[in-house]
Amino acid sequence: MSELLTRGVTNVTPKDLAEKKLKAGKPIRVYLGIDPTGAHLHLGHSVPLRKLQAFAEAGNEVVFLIGSFTAMIGDPSGQDKMRVALTKEDVEKNFEEYKKQAEKVLDFSKIEIRYNHEWLEKLGFEDIAKLGSHITVQQMLERDMFAKRIKEGNSIAISEFLYPLMVGYDSVELDVDCELGGNDQYFNMLAGRTLQKALGKREKFVLTTKLIEGTDGRKMSKTYDNCIYLDDSANDMFGKTMSVNDDLMEVYFECCTDVPMDEVKKILSGSPRDAKVRLAKEIVTLYHSAEEAEAAVANFDTVFKDGGVPDDMPEAKVKKGSTVIDVLVDNGLIASKSEARRLIEQGGIKKDDVAIDSIDASAEPGVYKVGKRKFIKISI
Repeated sequence: MSELLTRGVTNVTPKDLAEKKLKAGKPIRVYLGIDPTGAHLHLGHSVPLRKLQAFAEAGNEVVFLIGSFTAMIGDPSGQDKMRVALTKEDVEKNFEEYKKQAEKVLDFSKIEIRYNHEWLEKLGFEDIAKLGSHITVQQMLERDMFAKRIKEGNSIAISEFLYPLMVGYDSVELDVDCELGGNDQYFNMLAGRTLQKALGKREKFVLTTKLIEGTDGRKMSKTYDNCIYLDDSANDMFGKTMSVNDDLMEVYFECCTDVPMDEVKKILSGSPRDAKVRLAKEIVTLYHSAEEAEAAVANFDTVFKDGGVPDDMPEAKVKKGSTVIDVLVDNGLIASKSEARRLIEQGGIKKDDVAIDSIDASAEPGVYKVGKRKFIKISI
């Protein structure tokens, strides 16, 4: 059983059932369901993926379920307003990219892939009505997000009430011993537990994994631009990890690395900077290599300790008359002109270590630094 029920885990419901199933010594059937509503995975997404892989490596029967039907409806979890519906083509495209990144964590040779359109698109109105008899409106309204929306006068679609029924029915079709997912999926997973029992399937336990915070201490989210992405370069991944708040290091070690927890405690009892370097190296090694992790350490020291610039910065040759902001946006160093304005106001865009003070500044030859970690060399 080792750390399957503890490491990176928020809760296990019911715990005695989980322990009984695992102690029986027989492989159990476990699944993780994802809706590929986006294709860019970060370390927060890796936590349940790593737990799924741990169950697979322990010899269990593991299923990775693609919400090919439910992604077109939209999970209301954590949403202040209705999600924009996706097309089947959107879902297929997102999963193609999602799988490439998930392979950095999952060994798909040990994992069965299923798609929930296989059964959900076959359900008739009578079937859905019968499923709905097992979960009450009161239970739905107890969800914080729905209560908040009602208070703020925002809409709740009937399809959002149906969403927990649909993902709950996934458990029925897969007939699993365990469903795992992020802590924000707890309600949906309990709906599956309810339906499995009601429809005479095996009793499952629910395991939720921890949600990790981003580089600024808020929930890791693309919205906040605080993510460490699985496809970040080694240097960016290392630099972003070094910027994580010190008080988050233990949960990052626990959820995002394979370092034994007794060793983690020893690491954290020493120098905070040395601990952060070890954390960053462990993460870069997982998604790149040990050699690239060592190179990232050297690059970080050059840029941040010695005040230098990286050797491998991108270069852009531009036409005379181009603006700095256009070049930075075109090369992906900033997302938009509104972000550029904010950075300029904060002195966050510099040319040869001198702050740019105008949104209309012309692009001149030199080395430009955006924020703390991004560099580009511009030539005309």
